[in-house]
Order: sequence, then C-alpha cells, then structure tokens
Amino acid sequence: MSRAQAHGKRTSNATKETKSSWLQYAAFATVPLVLVLGNSILVPILPDIAEAMSLSKFQSSLVITLFSVSAALFIPIIGYISDRMSRKAVILPALAIYGGAGILAGLGAVWESYGILIGARALQGMAAAGTAPIAMALVGDLYQDGEESEALGLIEASNGAGKVISPILGSLLGLWSWYAPFFAFPLFCAGSFCAVLWLIHEPKHEGKPTPFKTYWKEMKAIYAKEGKWLFTAYLAGSLGLFILFGVLFYLSDMAEKPPLSIDGVAKGGLLAIPLLGLVITAYLTGKGIRKNGDRMKVLMLSGIGLMSLSLTAASIWHSAFIALIIFITLCSIGTGLLLPCLNTLITGSVDRSHRGMVTSLYNSLRFLGVAIGPPFFSWMADKSVTGLFVILTLLSAGLLIAVALTIKPPKRQSKA
Repeated sequence: MSRAQAHGKRTSNATKETKSSWLQYAAFATVPLVLVLGNSILVPILPDIAEAMSLSKFQSSLVITLFSVSAALFIPIIGYISDRMSRKAVILPALAIYGGAGILAGLGAVWESYGILIGARALQGMAAAGTAPIAMALVGDLYQDGEESEALGLIEASNGAGKVISPILGSLLGLWSWYAPFFAFPLFCAGSFCAVLWLIHEPKHEGKPTPFKTYWKEMKAIYAKEGKWLFTAYLAGSLGLFILFGVLFYLSDMAEKPPLSIDGVAKGGLLAIPLLGLVITAYLTGKGIRKNGDRMKVLMLSGIGLMSLSLTAASIWHSAFIALIIFITLCSIGTGLLLPCLNTLITGSVDRSHRGMVTSLYNSLRFLGVAIGPPFFSWMADKSVTGLFVILTLLSAGLLIAVALTIKPPKRQSKA
C-alpha cells in the first residue's frame, strides 16, 4: 500500500470514528430532552387541565410536582441498580415505561379520571429516574478527558433545549386539543429508545455485582473521603436549578398579568430567551473545559459570580420587564457556566461500580431544586419581590464562598 493510500485510509477511519462519536452524542442528547419534555410540555396546558377536569389549582399543580418528587425519590434506587448491571438495561426499560405511562396519563385525561392521571404521572416520575441520571453515568463509563466533558456539556445543553422547546410545543399541541401533549410525548420516548438501542454501544460489564454490605461500606468510604466537596457540588447543582426554574416561573407569571398579558406561544418564545443563553453557554463550556481542573474552577466561580450580580441587579430593577429579562438571561448564562463543570467533576470522581449512585444522588437533588423553586417563588413573591431577589443574592453569594473553599479539582482530572 502506498503512503498516499495509507494516509487516505487513516483519514477515512478518523472520519468514520468522528461520525460514530457524534451519532452517539446525539443519542445521549435525546435522553435528557425526553426527560424535560415529559414534565415541561404540560406546563402551558395546566389551566386547561384544571378547567376540563374541574380541578383546584393545587390538584392541577400535582400533575407537575408529583412527577418531580417521585423521580427524586427513586433516582438513588435506580442508580444503585445501574451500578450492579449494564446502564442500557436500566435506560431502555425506563424509556419504555416512561412512554407507556404517558399514554395511560392521556387516557386518564380523556376519561376525566384524576386518579388514573395522577397515578400515571407518579409512574412516569419513577421511570424518569432511569433516564438522564443514568445516561450521565454511562457517559462517564464510555468517554475520557475532553470527550467526556463535551458529551456532558451536550447533555446539559439538550436539557436546556428541552426547556426552550417544551412550552412552545405544549402551547401548539394545546391549540389542537388540551390532552394532545399526553399522547405526543410517547412518540419522543420511542425515538429516544431507538437511538439509545442502536447508536450507543456500551462495553460489557465484567465481574459479579458487589454484595450490598460491601457496596454500602465502599459508598460510605467514598463520602468520608470526598463528601465535603461532593455535597457542595450537589448543593450547587440543586441551587442553580432552583434559582433557574424559580426566576423563569416568576417571569412567566409576570408576563401573564396585565398590563403585559402575554400568553401561549408568545410567552413560550419569551421564556426561550434566557434558556437559549443557558443552552449555548452549557454546550460551549462542556466543549472547552476538557477536564482542565483550573479552568473548571474559574468557570464555576465566574458562573456563580454572574448569577449573584444579575440577581442583585434584579432585586433593584425587577419592576422593569425588559431589564428583568436581561438579568434573568445573564443568570441563566451563569448557570450554563456552572452545571457542565459540576457534571464533569462528579462523574469523574468515582469508578464505574459506584458512579451510578454518585451521579444519581446529584440528579435527585437537582430534581428537588426544580420541584421546590416555583412554589417558593410564588409564596415569596406575594410577600416581597425585592426580598425574594435579596434572598437569592445571599444564597448565590454563600454558594460562591462554599465552592471557592471546598471544591478544589486537580489541575487535570482523571478517572477515579
């Protein structure tokens, strides 16, 4: 074979590997996208659900909240199971149940049976526990160095993109029928199921599962050694999403009220502005950090600092709607700097046999942050909007100090 032919063959192989890698990245991206769609697509039609089924505001809110709470409770259990078997053996059934429960929820809506609807939503939340959190652990199993941080950044960007698409898609489907989103969602699950099945190639998990007692001892040893910074990282992820979802809820509520009276697709487009800031920043951050510990520390502190400054500004100028959108967008960009760094640090902190539990606990607290954010903002905004943003500023400033003191990534993070 000539030198030119050998060079051509190497180039062709590299191109195929790059294409295969990006197909796998795309398959991973579908999982958090489906996770977000399962909840957020229903937000725009909550008033329609309440009206059609004669529900109270509290009953209709449980359609969203119960999903998040059941997911948060089941994530650690699913994480433990995924550490004892292959990740795909958890993700694929979870996606199938997630979609199937979506159909059941839709039937409950058509039959106007609140019991079936709310039961199906709780089941969806349990199944959701086996989707994106386990996909994050699988990324840690499959990739090294820059590839891992890039894939995790894409997952976070996909998560944000789902938040951009969901309210618009939910509003559009709601124009056709108020229960249409329930039946549309399983189609997305089916697409993600096929992508994970055919495009993600998981290495065979060698060795017998660790006995529970031994596993529990090993987990206690991990948290005894790494717990200080891991718990700070968990808190940072949870607080970041608590603030993000809370400020978006407040912005949505402000847009709906007179004199603005912005609703439906237009409101979805408005909420997409800060979320686009998150999506773009998260992807670029994941692509750029490449497991560089010093860079991750700088970006995390910069992100939390930007959140603190924008929330301080919002506490002063929150009544000016355009200014508030700008400040919330800057806050979202700060969150986009923070989350991919946390994801990379946490997935790389332990070995394969414990990664499912460690990443699952992290995702469980993220879910709780998402679930608590809107009701807290609603309650606090009724008392004092200025006080609300002052509290958020103090929380983010405290987080900045905690991260600066406790999270000290090595100059170049390697697999545990």
